[in-house]
Amino acid sequence: MIKIAVFASGHGSNLQALIDATTSGELPATIELVVSDRREAYCLARASEAGLLTLAFSPKDYGDKAQYEELLAEKLAELEVEYLVLAGYMRLIGPTLLERYPRRIVNIHPSLLPLFPGRDGIGQALAAGVTETGVTIHYVDGGMDTGPIIAQERIAVSPEEDRASLEKRIHVVEHSLYPRVLRQIFMESREEQNG
Repeated sequence: MIKIAVFASGHGSNLQALIDATTSGELPATIELVVSDRREAYCLARASEAGLLTLAFSPKDYGDKAQYEELLAEKLAELEVEYLVLAGYMRLIGPTLLERYPRRIVNIHPSLLPLFPGRDGIGQALAAGVTETGVTIHYVDGGMDTGPIIAQERIAVSPEEDRASLEKRIHVVEHSLYPRVLRQIFMESREEQNG
């Protein structure tokens, strides 16, 4: 089993999909820690309900990103976490974690990157009037949704589409695609380790 930490900032629907996938055995991983940069985020309630260890912090309580990422890195090392899985985490990952987890930080984004990076990919797509959008899973680098793309799934956008309906359809794809792609990454990682 691969040991992972899930980073989330909001409601945590992707976190829940990962909890379900690890519980069912679909995803060969254990969630060692759920990290949130918002102490009141609902993702923490989901984690607690699943009996998972959580770590919540407020970035404004620290002098800079390096300071709180160093504390995170120490906790992750203590738990022997192998991969960081971002699931609606709304902060850029800094050099402290990037250097410790090269090509082992994965993110999911609700657009067909490189289109509509950053906040509100769904709103950006609707505002642009595109006929299709989708979901991207990528490795994290120092930029805003700029890391190497691992997988994408396209979703048609109808002219009468509203935000609620598109968001719902994107979530369905995310909750299926993320566990499948992570499973593949983790299985390949284990094969490499085992030679």
